[in-house]
Amino acid sequence: MGQDIKDLLKTEPLHIQNELPDGHEARFLDRLDTAMSPKEKPTKKRSFSFYKIAAAVLLIVSLGGLTYHQLQQKPDISGEEVVKTDTETTKKSSVSLGDISPDLKKIEDYYVANINYELTQVEVSEVGKQLFSSYMEKLSLLNEEQKVLQEELNEIGPNEQTINAMIDNLQFRLKLLYQLKEKLNELKKSENDA
Repeated sequence: MGQDIKDLLKTEPLHIQNELPDGHEARFLDRLDTAMSPKEKPTKKRSFSFYKIAAAVLLIVSLGGLTYHQLQQKPDISGEEVVKTDTETTKKSSVSLGDISPDLKKIEDYYVANINYELTQVEVSEVGKQLFSSYMEKLSLLNEEQKVLQEELNEIGPNEQTINAMIDNLQFRLKLLYQLKEKLNELKKSENDA
């Protein structure tokens, strides 16, 4: 079984064909012509600039419409005054937390803005009206206390106790509003469950 390759090649002639089969060259040239010839199909170069322009116009129109719609909406105001402000006492008061230092002004502005925001976010149902009015009475009392503290600040001058009492008052008012929203949400859930 193990024969030497040299001996094997000497005894048996190689079976190598020197000529190609008939028509081989013609078939090769036909294939070459079809592969290399330019295609007859017209190529369309699509320009997406039209689509880009249309998308930009659509975006601008939709943003304009959205802005117009937002500007045309009017806030739902029930006409009920939630917090009473007395213009005479605000004119008399000459010193506030903001006048003492910029940091105290930031604190006062923060709490006043959050109190006003929370007041606008309160949704009162028929069941929650009594709860709402009791919380508004508490807020009114705290508002009066804030005015007394403001007068004390004007008469005595700034001191740590008065400043801390004013900040605590603002914090307590904000906490009351958070509690009110929580209670109203609980009432709303109990109404929906019932």
